[in-house]
Amino acid sequence: MVLLLFKYVDLYNSVMSQRKSIYELELIVQKLTGTDGCPWDKDQTHESLKRHFVEECYEFIEAIDLGDSGKLLDETGDILTQIMFHADIARRENKFDLGDVIDYVADKLIRRHPHIFGDVKVSDKQEVETNWELIKEKERGSRSAVVGIPNQTPALAYAQLMQDRVGKEGFDWSQIGGVLAKLSEEIEEFTRAENQIEKSAEFGDLLFTLVNFARWQDINAEDSLRQANNRFKKRYITMERLSREREQSFKNLSIVDKQKLWNEAKLLDS
Repeated sequence: MVLLLFKYVDLYNSVMSQRKSIYELELIVQKLTGTDGCPWDKDQTHESLKRHFVEECYEFIEAIDLGDSGKLLDETGDILTQIMFHADIARRENKFDLGDVIDYVADKLIRRHPHIFGDVKVSDKQEVETNWELIKEKERGSRSAVVGIPNQTPALAYAQLMQDRVGKEGFDWSQIGGVLAKLSEEIEEFTRAENQIEKSAEFGDLLFTLVNFARWQDINAEDSLRQANNRFKKRYITMERLSREREQSFKNLSIVDKQKLWNEAKLLDS
């Protein structure tokens, strides 16, 4: 099977020989971070690049949301650049290099797809996900299912990831009615909160349950809220534009007039 994989790699390399290879990109990065390289590039560390990596990831997600293939190409390259720089920093620190990264991820992909590279049989994607989780559980050893989610993960995404994991362990409602009942319970508890500390705690529980409701509807809560933010931003900018075109002071308009503008902006956005 490995020999067959190498055969496909060799065929791919021959077809794509006119393109720059990943190793040519590696040499470019090494030139930038070398003794006579770029002062900014060679001064970077894993820590200093963290902010840039996060920014690039969000720009990548925005390109997906916009359906802009040109921007997606650009942002994919930017993320790859970040990975190349991190691999180069590790190489210079004698920790690992790009080859190690490629070997590691290739081995992991093969190991986690025994239905492709082994003799495991699956009938649908649900069985693929089940096998994937079993393999990850074996790799994780005795660690808890809720351990391993990065603490820096945005809160909504963190909640959904954690709920996904415990749900696969059987800690979940049997029907969506249980989620709805819990949602009503959390709203009631929020209304009974007597001080700001209690309100904050109960609001967190309410959000957590809303994320669970989204999960049951096969909705990604983080993506859904981000898209809602984008819709609001676009419509609000339209409201401001309409107000300027009509020589109105948007700030001084009544809430009734602003609501009319909002409805108009929604129609223009549909």
